[in-house]
Amino acid sequence: MTDVDRSEQADGTQRAHGPRQGSGTHEGGTQQEGGTQQEVGTQQEVGTQQEGGGAPAAALRTLPVPDLSLVVLVGATGSGKSTFAARHFKPTEVLSSDFCRGLVSDDENDQSASGDAFDVLHFIAGKRLAAGRLTVVDATNVQSEARAQLVRLAREHDVLPVAIVLDVPEQVCAERNAARADRAGLPRRVIQRHQRELRRSLRHLEREGFRKVHVLRGQEEVAAARVVTERRFNDLRHLTGPFDIIGDIHGCRSELETLLGRLGYGLVRDALGRSVDAVHPEGRTAVFVGDLVDRGPDSPGVLRLVMGMVGAGHALCVPGNHENKLGRYLKGRKVQATHGLAETIEQLDKEDEAFRAEVGAFIQGLVSHYVLDGGGLVVCHAGLPEKYHGRTSGRVRSFALYGDTTGETDEFGLPVRYPWAEDYRGRAAVVYGHTPTPRAGWLNNTICLDTGCVFGGAMTALRWPERELVDVPAERVWYEPTKPLATEAPGGADGRPLDLNDVAGRRIVETRHMGRLAVREENAAAALEVMSRFAIDPRLLPYLPPTMAPCATSTEEVGGEGVEGGYLEHPAEAFAGYRADGVREVVCEEKHMGSRAVVLVCRDETAAAERFGVPKGVSGALYTRTGRPFFDDPETTERILRRVRACVEEAGLWAELETDWLLLDAELMPWSLKATGLLRKQYAAVGAASGAAFPGVLGALEAAAARGVEVAPLLGRQRDRAADAAAFTAAYRRYCWRVGPGAADASGAGQAADAAARAGLGELDGVRLAPFQILAVQGRSLAGLPHTEQLALIDRVIAAEGAVASRDAGPAGGGAVDRPGLLATTRRIVVDTEDEASVAAGIRWWLELTGAGGEGMVVKPLQALVRRGDGRLVQPGVKCRGREYLRIIYGPEYTRSENLRRLRVRHLGHKRSLALREYALGLEALDRLAEGEPLWRVHEAVFGVLALESEPVDPRL
Repeated sequence: MTDVDRSEQADGTQRAHGPRQGSGTHEGGTQQEGGTQQEVGTQQEVGTQQEGGGAPAAALRTLPVPDLSLVVLVGATGSGKSTFAARHFKPTEVLSSDFCRGLVSDDENDQSASGDAFDVLHFIAGKRLAAGRLTVVDATNVQSEARAQLVRLAREHDVLPVAIVLDVPEQVCAERNAARADRAGLPRRVIQRHQRELRRSLRHLEREGFRKVHVLRGQEEVAAARVVTERRFNDLRHLTGPFDIIGDIHGCRSELETLLGRLGYGLVRDALGRSVDAVHPEGRTAVFVGDLVDRGPDSPGVLRLVMGMVGAGHALCVPGNHENKLGRYLKGRKVQATHGLAETIEQLDKEDEAFRAEVGAFIQGLVSHYVLDGGGLVVCHAGLPEKYHGRTSGRVRSFALYGDTTGETDEFGLPVRYPWAEDYRGRAAVVYGHTPTPRAGWLNNTICLDTGCVFGGAMTALRWPERELVDVPAERVWYEPTKPLATEAPGGADGRPLDLNDVAGRRIVETRHMGRLAVREENAAAALEVMSRFAIDPRLLPYLPPTMAPCATSTEEVGGEGVEGGYLEHPAEAFAGYRADGVREVVCEEKHMGSRAVVLVCRDETAAAERFGVPKGVSGALYTRTGRPFFDDPETTERILRRVRACVEEAGLWAELETDWLLLDAELMPWSLKATGLLRKQYAAVGAASGAAFPGVLGALEAAAARGVEVAPLLGRQRDRAADAAAFTAAYRRYCWRVGPGAADASGAGQAADAAARAGLGELDGVRLAPFQILAVQGRSLAGLPHTEQLALIDRVIAAEGAVASRDAGPAGGGAVDRPGLLATTRRIVVDTEDEASVAAGIRWWLELTGAGGEGMVVKPLQALVRRGDGRLVQPGVKCRGREYLRIIYGPEYTRSENLRRLRVRHLGHKRSLALREYALGLEALDRLAEGEPLWRVHEAVFGVLALESEPVDPRL
């Protein structure tokens, strides 16, 4: 066994600084501490313990088994292995060779099927170990070749192999086999051969690789044995913090004391004034990522303080590679006194022998890594891939101490670190150090806290679960670095934060509001095409708005003489639907005549770079509901962002919301700004054709009528068709107006365009942005904020534009403008669905909006994130579009009675389901964004929304 193997297996020997750290006790009470636990890797012959009352030794047996291990039962046929397994382990934990033999041959005693049976057994065992499940192999396992395969399997999955030997007399085995009908004829020589092989094996089990060996001799010891699962020493999931995780120290005691002070700890000093402990008044626990020693001015002082905190239960500590080397030196091993070790040796020589012995014991007891906070946090020295979390092996310890390299060396002769964090996709946050970097930053839920204090950088701590960074500068350069500090920690460069495997194929996305949502492979492929070819930088794409279902189909008829047909959508249906869902108050918001837009605006370029990792010159994004940029020219986007940013500043929201960025849901107008091609090819073509055809048709029919030809019915129908075509043209023209300097009225939008021109927007004259919701800010999602509160915040931003426009215009601009030109208000009304008068007022408001040419309104529950009595989400909003607007969607003649009867047969179930699923994915993306989760996790939910958009559904709904 190598030194690395030995030191990792020592995780089961001395634990004065292991599970006791920070907790005082180890939950579950199954592990002993402080060096009293038997050595992992030392053969155990259980049978010498006695407990209470002078009971015979065989009466009480305790067999400790790690809660994640491969337990191999060893014994001759008939020794009682299956009975023992059934008594001490769950049925699902036990894999029987007999059962697997039956699976492949329908006969558990068919020895010719043993090869296939063990293939099955090893496959299942591997899957269980990969999933982190205790696994027990029930087979004779008396041959070294059979055990070697199992030891190899345990090593592949970085778990400890444990042997439990049932050494039962030959006669007992023979009698038990004789009592079984399927084995009554088993030759005695088979049992004898098993016994011989078992005897030869007993002395060699440790050398074969078993880290615990329990030998039970005779029926009495087997019957008296009690298996107790013990928690792994790196498993501290029951400790939930809060924690302060501190990066590499390297002997910089003074900076450590300063940092602890900044974190709120009070230092405790001994009679000589030396720091020997630090206590936080709120009970927080410090966690040190290792490399306490070497290079700096006072490694003994750092050790004294950290050991005191750990011993008092105020801190946890994992070893760094420098502690590992120092520990080998203190054991008398031959090591090279390089990389600062010489300075530490010199400093320790000034301490007494007792202190040096305490340091050696402390280092020997350190555990390679810790899994904390319910499994959501992993702390180690050099980083750790997810497959190693909570595992125990020399390979795991080596990675935790040294990381991995590419096999190359840089121009300074130092190894090039393998960027494992770029591929990390684990749920647990991994906090580590080891490789100096100028500043700490998150990548894929990992963060390196080594900011090179000893090299003149800073000492950094991470407050968990707040995810806040606290640092103090180095007092001086204590040790000249071999090379300049650079962002070369694993994943510290831009790297590849996203991977095709994150989105390819069928996906299951876990959401907090609707559970597990499936994304089909074909939908993912369609979304990948759009995302990869047309979407903006995914770092600036943290959210996509969901589709919105229409209200239930209306049967309401239009009143008035000479008016044919009725309504396809009407507010009465929306109010009734929410009333049925138990929603009493709803807010009706004006539906703007534009395109859905998401606005990510940062306080400045620095904030954008720090939070979203974008290059210089980018301060946010403005994109469509499918993730495409609204403008091809980045400068145009930046001009809009500058105006929004200034209004947010003027309204005081940066400070009030304690954020450096805002994510807004909005409408960008006019519709023609983004839908020019659609308007020209689909809508304008219809209008132009009708405009060209109907005058001639009507003229000919009118001339025929004048000549006395009976064409009155046909002429009437054609006049009605011409009127419908004219109404269709008027409907889509309301969504079109010119933009740019001196934008004039093209279709009734002149007032807005003129106002924009007076605001001095230049090429953006006539462009209107109507924000209606703040989705998220730094550290929190605002999707659950009631809509009236949302709109009140938005109103403040819009109201601030007057002052901003006046300031931008300057003295030559003639002072404040009457009406700002970019931001538009969202009009609304609150309706009580159980009050007839309130419902009638809401309907009148909608009729006024649509009668004036408006598109309609969106009806939303006043309180966001509303659920029904059965716990299911209520639709976050339904759209109720005006009668004339729907001509654009369903065609000029859709209001004719015969057409309306057909169109009223609408199947809304799929659309509503789609809207809810996309809504839940959007909420999940916002939550992950606010919680600082890695880009791939946020992008997973965003991509899911886009993928669902490719599901087949009636596009008119």
